[in-house]
Amino acid sequence: MEVYTSIFYSTALSLLPPVVAIVLALLFKEVYSALIAGVIVGAILYSNGNPGMAFQTMLFHENGGLVKSLSDESHVCILIFVVLLWTLVAAMNKSGSAAAFGNWAGKHIKTRVGAQIATVIMGLLIFVDDGFNCLSVGSVMRPVTDSHNVSRAKLAYLIDSTAAPICIIAPISSWAAAVSYSVPESMNINGFEMFLRTIPYNMYALGTIAMMFLLITTKTDFGPMRKHEENALKGDLFTEGEAPYEENQVNGKYAGNARVSNLVIPIVILILSCLTGMMYTGGFFEGETLRDSFANANSAMGMMMGSAVTLLLTFLLYLVRKVLTFREFMDCLPQGFRNVCAPMLILILAWTLSGMTGLLGADVFIHDLVGGFAAGLQMLLPMIIFLISVFLAFSTGTSWGTFTIMIPIVCAVFSDRYEMLVISISACLAGAVCGDHCSPISDTTIMSSAGAQCNHVNHTATQIPYAVTTAAVSAVGYLLAGILGYVTGNGTALVSLPVMLLLLAAVVFFIRKKEGSLV
Repeated sequence: MEVYTSIFYSTALSLLPPVVAIVLALLFKEVYSALIAGVIVGAILYSNGNPGMAFQTMLFHENGGLVKSLSDESHVCILIFVVLLWTLVAAMNKSGSAAAFGNWAGKHIKTRVGAQIATVIMGLLIFVDDGFNCLSVGSVMRPVTDSHNVSRAKLAYLIDSTAAPICIIAPISSWAAAVSYSVPESMNINGFEMFLRTIPYNMYALGTIAMMFLLITTKTDFGPMRKHEENALKGDLFTEGEAPYEENQVNGKYAGNARVSNLVIPIVILILSCLTGMMYTGGFFEGETLRDSFANANSAMGMMMGSAVTLLLTFLLYLVRKVLTFREFMDCLPQGFRNVCAPMLILILAWTLSGMTGLLGADVFIHDLVGGFAAGLQMLLPMIIFLISVFLAFSTGTSWGTFTIMIPIVCAVFSDRYEMLVISISACLAGAVCGDHCSPISDTTIMSSAGAQCNHVNHTATQIPYAVTTAAVSAVGYLLAGILGYVTGNGTALVSLPVMLLLLAAVVFFIRKKEGSLV
């Protein structure tokens, strides 16, 4: 039987659906209709303009339709994980544990700077998975940042910037496993060892972490974020639109039996349970090594199992300590589901849009585009690969999809130049994280908005100037690393990384001098 192929397959128009969604979302500040419009454009292109076929493709196509997005095992696991985690958050709020933590933190964290740095440090410590990072850090740190008048947009930026950027440089994470297995077996290279070698060259991830500390300590904000922070200092944490997820806001009052430990214990259990769940799905308890178990892990399933165990143990903890009654805890189940409906809908539409982009062969188009570069441009390729990866991840909303497409291409280009291979794979990973970081249709961006309980479009609009600034400086770093790596043929991270970080600091201080610092 003849395989159907759209006339737009593997053309520049294959990237039109996500471009439409992104432009409409930023233009009209409304994400649902933007995502639906992107899906419709993708379905029309795939069906070559046939409306009946477009409708069927959008809903039922086995490789990219809405039903496929809802039936995919990893997607279902992520949705269940999100619901269970938000049920846990609802229980923490109802028990007064979150408010008790906020009160405790208020006595120890005295300043806005301290509240933001505490958020960053907690984000850096939760490096197992980006989605887990977004929701857990947000639920714990919201009361603290709120009490110091840090805008929800700034909180969302800090959460998002300690999600994928830290996971992509953490050896024990679901991301390390994905990268390790993206290196073709034909290269005869240890994928995990290659991942470790890329860490010092990951300009964007390291630059993003440095950027946060620079912005916080110098009290510098610019672009749309500055307006949000100025309004937050006056008591308006949201600036535009109604406060989302109002039912899940933390009440400042709490019962006498509410303890900080009632929040800390579930969070610790959650981390340990998710780690154990990932190890279990990777075969650790069947004889696999720790490294191989993380490499083989199904992170979505592991997190779902971990959140289920945590919710059960928290239920028992709260009953034993008489923090909540049986009925009160059960009431948290529908409340958690109601509060997570909005981000779940965005996730489902984003997955469907990604499916439409895949049906149109966007990955093949990018593969052919990069593969056509001449050998004479090799010293410039790390920077070019970084920029293309940014564009691809931004357009498709997936960093994993981006580096799994780009890494085999990079390996083919630099099969005989190991140092350039390391630099270029790192550029690919950094670009994938950067594009994912900026994209309004990325699941990490969506969950960061949910974790901070911030309007999604506000989060995207305020974060992009910061991400673009770091990306521009990172591109210069990859230009320098590519030139040094091509000329010398040995390690250049000791030169290119410090130069990039110094340049980033200079840019921030220039902006601070121009814009002034916040009080």
